[in-house]
Amino acid sequence: MPSISTSKLLFVAVASASIAPLSWSEPASQMELAARPQRLEQVPPRLEQVIVTATREERARNELPESVGVLSATDLEQIMPSHPAEALNRMAGVHVNNLGGEGHMTAIRQPLTTGGVYLFLEDGIPTRPTGFFNHNGLYEIDLTQSSRIEVTRGPGSALYGSDAIGGMINSLTRAPGEEREIGLTLETGENDWYRGLLSASGAINAKGRAGVQVNVTDNRGFRDEGDYSRASLTARWDQDWTDALTSKTVFAWSTIDQSGVSALNEADYKHSPEKNLYHGDIGFREVNALRLSTELAWQPSDNKLWTLTAFVRDNTMDLMPSWMLSYDPNVYTTEFTTLGLMAKHRRTFTELNLEWISGVDVDYTPASYKEQRILLGKQGEFFVDYRRSGRVNYDYDADQLTLSPYSQLEWLVTERLRLSAGVRYDRFRIDYSDNLDASVAEVGVFAPLPFPARHYRPDDQQVTFDQWSPKLGLVYDISDDHNLYVTYRHAFRAPTAGQLFRSGAVPDTTDLKPVTAISREVGLRGRLTPWLDYDLALYHMTIEDDIVSVIVDNTRKTLNSGETRHRGVELTLLAQWSDRWSSTVAFSHSQQEYQDFSYICGTATCNYAGNDIPRAPDNMGNATLAYAAADNLWRVELEWDYLGAYYTDETNTRDYGGHQLFNLRGQYRLSDTIELYSRLQNLTDQRYSTYTSNQVGVPDLEYRPGQPRTATVGVRLKF
Repeated sequence: MPSISTSKLLFVAVASASIAPLSWSEPASQMELAARPQRLEQVPPRLEQVIVTATREERARNELPESVGVLSATDLEQIMPSHPAEALNRMAGVHVNNLGGEGHMTAIRQPLTTGGVYLFLEDGIPTRPTGFFNHNGLYEIDLTQSSRIEVTRGPGSALYGSDAIGGMINSLTRAPGEEREIGLTLETGENDWYRGLLSASGAINAKGRAGVQVNVTDNRGFRDEGDYSRASLTARWDQDWTDALTSKTVFAWSTIDQSGVSALNEADYKHSPEKNLYHGDIGFREVNALRLSTELAWQPSDNKLWTLTAFVRDNTMDLMPSWMLSYDPNVYTTEFTTLGLMAKHRRTFTELNLEWISGVDVDYTPASYKEQRILLGKQGEFFVDYRRSGRVNYDYDADQLTLSPYSQLEWLVTERLRLSAGVRYDRFRIDYSDNLDASVAEVGVFAPLPFPARHYRPDDQQVTFDQWSPKLGLVYDISDDHNLYVTYRHAFRAPTAGQLFRSGAVPDTTDLKPVTAISREVGLRGRLTPWLDYDLALYHMTIEDDIVSVIVDNTRKTLNSGETRHRGVELTLLAQWSDRWSSTVAFSHSQQEYQDFSYICGTATCNYAGNDIPRAPDNMGNATLAYAAADNLWRVELEWDYLGAYYTDETNTRDYGGHQLFNLRGQYRLSDTIELYSRLQNLTDQRYSTYTSNQVGVPDLEYRPGQPRTATVGVRLKF
């Protein structure tokens, strides 16, 4: 794998410019209250915190019937995450694991999964179109230099469609300021970790401001042959054309080059966690992701707002799926280019205490998929190289058109009671065409494996499906310090293009329909004392028509079947003990189980109703204790991160016992322009697995070893 050399990284770092100072007018985040030294009476009530994701514009938290966690620019500066997990796992009910590089799976009211049950957004725009979910998709966003990250737990509002079942993660880009701000951050650490973060912003004319951020990262990783590199550029231009008309243009580009890292058996996991069975770029992943958007906002009066957002996505990914090496080795390329439009109108009827939001999202995405069979080279148990066999398994186009109107009403019944109701309609049309000649065999014995391989291909066709998603909510201010909400939300996820058209050994997959979910939630949030804030949520979610594999009449089929139930409680506590001492606690408990679920079990079909869903931890927790010196000259923080036990397969006969980790972070300000910082991850050098699983009928567990004790140091310069 080609890597970015240290000299190149330093050159880019000097040539450009990182983290800009946080404006104190920015709303305090979930972590910021506990991180910022200040007098107790200055701590703003958390109920007044501004949230952007729900309505695509600023709204106070106490107006929203949903559970939202927030990380601000200050939080991200203090954490300096090298992986999305290091930031997001601080939120109650959120767990992101580390699969190497910035690869990950997510668990928010769902098990650790590769399924498309999450919506990843940048400035409220989905980073990928429906049907092209990537469970590693957060590495396409420069999260470290975001202005803030908002995580909605559970389904989103009527403004969002497919995939927002478990939750939504929205990264907000940094707004450029009028004053010139230039910053440079350089850091280095063990395992050849190098990263440069750069930013510059300021006024470009009397009413315009622009900014740019750069992220260049190179890392060998603690696993053998586990190299990872990325380069990202985010540019933003804000312009006030008149007092009523403004625009925001954002350009984001990332390239990721990641080597594959293998799971290990128990002996290697315990004694040789650095071992990697993939050498010679086996299991590689190469991504180029580009996004460009322009939002026009016209507010002719205080009661009316029109927004029109046009966007373009262009994405290419080359991948060798490591999970298929043993039975169907291949490399494939996916490409898509999106032309999209999001139109929204907000109208306030003051005399009726009523607010109406309506809009429509349009997304046209031509896409292609090409897969070639490969021949692997092995030396003992190690995969060392590969070559293309010349056989093309799949080559198809899948052009998707999505039309999604929505409408949402909010009624302020009394000063303390607010009701909301919304509905969204999503209609999808996919034009599929097979580019392979009919003479290309779908079934055959293709070297080097001796058993028949099946690569069934659907006939050219048009696939359509639609979905209604109603949403209801109630928010009640019990007092000035306590706020209650209740919500009912219907959500769904559409089948992916791969599930529909890359059917493998399963014929007739184009009749799949969306997976549906019904979520009910009640929450209580507020301030218990002048120094203690809390956020409590209880939820119950049922998912139906999940996409599973079964055997019917001795034939494997992929179809909509089964039902799962997800229940839990999430608690966040934020304490500012004194001007200098602060702490946070985030804890969640969940029960996730099959109500009705069929699974291939040898030559029969088993039903695991009543069993726990595998890889769904019952308990997750995170806590921090921080001390900040006078005048914020230096700060130190100890973090505890906990993942509870979970079953590793559907039979509930094997499990992973969970783990707990300690991390230490420190910052020291040398001057107003120079700051040193460091972090020590896995302080006790705990042996743990980020993902443990086994196949039904195979008792041996496979482990993904987590990062050992690792030190990183950095310097942040601001001009």
